[in-house]
Amino acid sequence: MADGQEIRTRVSSVMDDPSARAIARVYATALVDAATSAGVDGALDELASFLDDVLEAHPDFHSILVGMAVGRDQKVAMIQRVVGPVGTPVLTSFLTTLARHERLELLPLVLDEARLIENTRGGRKSVQVTSSQPLDAETLESIRASLDSALPFTPILDTRVDSSLIGGLVVQVENTVYDSSLRTRIKQLRDRMRERSLHEIQSGRDRFSHPAGD
Repeated sequence: MADGQEIRTRVSSVMDDPSARAIARVYATALVDAATSAGVDGALDELASFLDDVLEAHPDFHSILVGMAVGRDQKVAMIQRVVGPVGTPVLTSFLTTLARHERLELLPLVLDEARLIENTRGGRKSVQVTSSQPLDAETLESIRASLDSALPFTPILDTRVDSSLIGGLVVQVENTVYDSSLRTRIKQLRDRMRERSLHEIQSGRDRFSHPAGD
């Protein structure tokens, strides 16, 4: 397997590891706390830009930082040389800390967790909205306004498309799912018809088992 494939496989397994997310949450909390005075949103945007414009755009540099071929001291030196002159002290210090602890592969998870932490602290939470087709801006604003009036927090819409819904919406608020899709309504109707058929069959069996007058 090529080095690049090994890196992607390792990072993918980290992203799916619950324990890795828990570790990422610790670093994310430290990042949010460190960036409070300078502006958390700006710090998270800078980290997102580093992931997209630097690591994603330069796979070789990404492989060096995330892989095991280069030692931590060399990674720290590279970060200070490459990021230090153009990045903020918060980003440079944070990347340096992750490099020293061999945790740079957690960066995508750290960003996810940091956004969740910042949203929660600001009274905001992510609400997943899944539709059969992409929703236009007017529809999204209507959904957001309806959720905002119904929920005890400010909703941040996370939109997704699932063509198998056959119309309607699926809205997930934390662990609760509100499903108004046609697919679900058809399934519910089918289940009710099946239950009614089973009930009628059982009633018929009972009548034959206990004839009138017995």
